[in-house]
Amino acid sequence: MTTNTVFPADFLWGGAIAANQTEGAWHEGGRGTSNIDMLPIGDKRMPVKLGQVAQPELDETLYYPSHTGIDFYHRYKDDIALLAEMGLKVFRTSISWSRLYPNGDEETPNPEGIAYYRSLFETCREHGMEVLVTLAHFDVPMGLVTGYGSWRSREMITFFTRYAKTCFEEFGDLVKYWITFNEINIILHSPFSGAGLAFQPGENQKQVTYQAAHHVLVASALTVKMIHEMLPAAQVGCMIAGGSFYPYTSKPEDVWQSMLDDHDNTFFIDVQARGYYPSYMKSLLASKGVDAIEMADGDEEILKNTVDFVSFSYYASRTSAHNLDELTANEGNVVKSAKNPYLPTSKWGWVIDPLGLRITMNQLYDRYQKPLFLVENGLGAEDTVAADGSINDDYRIDYFREHIKAMADGIADGVPLMGYIAWGVIDLVAASTGQMTKRYGMVYVDKNNDGSGSLKRSKKKSFDWYKQVIASNGTVLS
Repeated sequence: MTTNTVFPADFLWGGAIAANQTEGAWHEGGRGTSNIDMLPIGDKRMPVKLGQVAQPELDETLYYPSHTGIDFYHRYKDDIALLAEMGLKVFRTSISWSRLYPNGDEETPNPEGIAYYRSLFETCREHGMEVLVTLAHFDVPMGLVTGYGSWRSREMITFFTRYAKTCFEEFGDLVKYWITFNEINIILHSPFSGAGLAFQPGENQKQVTYQAAHHVLVASALTVKMIHEMLPAAQVGCMIAGGSFYPYTSKPEDVWQSMLDDHDNTFFIDVQARGYYPSYMKSLLASKGVDAIEMADGDEEILKNTVDFVSFSYYASRTSAHNLDELTANEGNVVKSAKNPYLPTSKWGWVIDPLGLRITMNQLYDRYQKPLFLVENGLGAEDTVAADGSINDDYRIDYFREHIKAMADGIADGVPLMGYIAWGVIDLVAASTGQMTKRYGMVYVDKNNDGSGSLKRSKKKSFDWYKQVIASNGTVLS
């Protein structure tokens, strides 16, 4: 299938991973423990993710997939060379905060961590790939969780900006694009995995969460200010877990609920892109049983430091209903939603809705009037290795094709989009479940849910397909 391209000549086709889902080597090179290292695979994972375990501890009888990941820490040079064969224009990854500051509150960074990331980014440059770095892709050093209560403490702002400044000083000559916080709104839906929040008995959990969110927003704004001063040629963005909220029916109550859900989802970006809390914030907090957010003198001025672009992930749309508890819920995603009867779902219950991407693009640009960047999109699926070693993931190609077509329609609508980054360009640990069998990559990694496997890398059919898409700048999608 050949189409007339709407993609600009400098469109950034890319692939993404995250440190906590790939690196492994959790205690090598001076790295400290992070919140994600406390998430086992299995039925004990979700209570920890949601912050329901007040003091998470490691259990030697359980398997923790982030501890080994896909061994990217030791294999990054070969992996980057392999991904470069696809012709990626940009490689998105994150920095593990605890690899630079093992406990989180040190005065000086870990030199081994700096050397590792500098070598990684230099390797990307050698292969002609720009780098997009996420400073906080859900990683929080456990020292800050146990010692300060993570983002419930305002002291976190100092620790994070110290870490961010180190990143700009050490890697600023190698990294052109930055994101402050990955899927910042996930703090509301998965507080511990999203922001290291483990709730204590008797706490008003909503109060803690929204106050922590404010501290994150202040840290993000200070980081934006810093990067504009230190690296004026760089661009910095915010990021939301995207996806429109459709009303379940045309009943006004469902339409109203969809607007409320959208407000709760996007107020973070309202602040980061506009520079102030939206007018609906007071009523939103009241509806959650949350008192006014405590703000320090100067916070309102700090928040005026706005981002250059708005980035987002898109996997699925959501469906809102005022009586959600009485309906069949959509399974598989931490963002609660009614099951949409008009859309197919993946094995893990995520709806597949390419048109929703076009809708989301238009809504975000109409709202913020800033360039957009789609930095995650992909399909988690089980892959089968044939007897001859081939992996025919046509279902993944179909998913990508339809979403790229929808993205092209969004660009034709007038939405300025900087690039498209496929999530899990190489198989990695699924953030939601900890599984390896929920595969996203175009490169297969021989590893099982229990950690066994050779870790051998193999190209899937989608590898050569995406290579062709990039080479043709989106004109060849067959």
